[in-house]
Amino acid sequence: MSDQDEDLGAFDPNIPEEGPSAPPPGWLDDIHGYQGHKGGDDNPLYPPPPAYTPQPELDKNTLVPDVRVPTVSEDVARDALLKFVESKWRYSSKPARNLTFKELKPITVYRYRLETYTETRTSAWQFESYNGQVVDGPQYGMSPPPWDIPVTMPQRYTDRVEKVRVPHSSFVKPCHKCNGCGRTRCGNCHGRGQKRCTFCHGHGRSRNKPCSSCHGRGRRRCLSCHGHGYKTCSVCHGSQNLLHFIQLTVTWKNDVTDFIPDRQPDFPDKKFEKVTGDPFFVDESLLVYPIQGFPDQEICDISKKTINEHLNRFSSTSRILQQRQTIELVPLTHAYYTYSGKDYSFFVYGVENKVFASKYPTACTIL
Repeated sequence: MSDQDEDLGAFDPNIPEEGPSAPPPGWLDDIHGYQGHKGGDDNPLYPPPPAYTPQPELDKNTLVPDVRVPTVSEDVARDALLKFVESKWRYSSKPARNLTFKELKPITVYRYRLETYTETRTSAWQFESYNGQVVDGPQYGMSPPPWDIPVTMPQRYTDRVEKVRVPHSSFVKPCHKCNGCGRTRCGNCHGRGQKRCTFCHGHGRSRNKPCSSCHGRGRRRCLSCHGHGYKTCSVCHGSQNLLHFIQLTVTWKNDVTDFIPDRQPDFPDKKFEKVTGDPFFVDESLLVYPIQGFPDQEICDISKKTINEHLNRFSSTSRILQQRQTIELVPLTHAYYTYSGKDYSFFVYGVENKVFASKYPTACTIL
């Protein structure tokens, strides 16, 4: 620091520079059952769920009911197309009103879905300003293991996150950012409260006149700290001490995998994602067993594959609470028609009777 900078204002060596925002390594004590934390949410611990070996119900063949492929009448198909045309400002409704149907061809489409409802628990050190609140520390007993802390489970298959303070894990320490001072040195003026005037470069005069910016003083009050030379600590907010504790985060999540065999090259399968079908088969258990005996072998194969994938993905870090597998019949009708002597077609799909048409007789004309 130059001599000129030293003349700017008084310097208080007792006010520390800013320390790290997060507690440094070794700053926090190990709590039994929660060893290995480095502090904060960047490195949470994923304690494995308690040992349990649920088994799927063996030898469970699906009883497939008689499935009737839904049919769409000409009136329903025409109304669906008219609604589709209304959403396209470049399309005319005239062809939809006056087309002639040739064939309405229903197509059997199955959608397999596996839902795995899991509970995951992670823990991480957190802190807050200490202002005299009750400290639930180790003197009151040993902290319970992560999976022994009671929480209220939400409605099944609904996503939710709950944060719980681990009992008996709290303690108070001086703030690591300000060393317990409650304030830190201003980094903008280096703790002096004033800065050299940028207009006259600290000379006090500009063009042989007193500088109008600093009124000839050669320095100006630091705007960052309002001339104090220090700021209230941004971590403890001036309280000088922090209450540290372990926070347990409990996450309930419904992981869903859908599968529809790709057998309609003219219809984009992605369209099925936004429509519903008729769930004619529902199987629910702690762990479901792969579907057997279904006439569509690809559904049986994907059931086995998806169940194994979910078990491998979730069982090591999460507790599986419930599984549900369904087979839906998703309505899909290929409508063939003629208009003005030319052949066209469109699809009506989903219980909602959505329409997909890659080509339409007219565009850019609104009647």
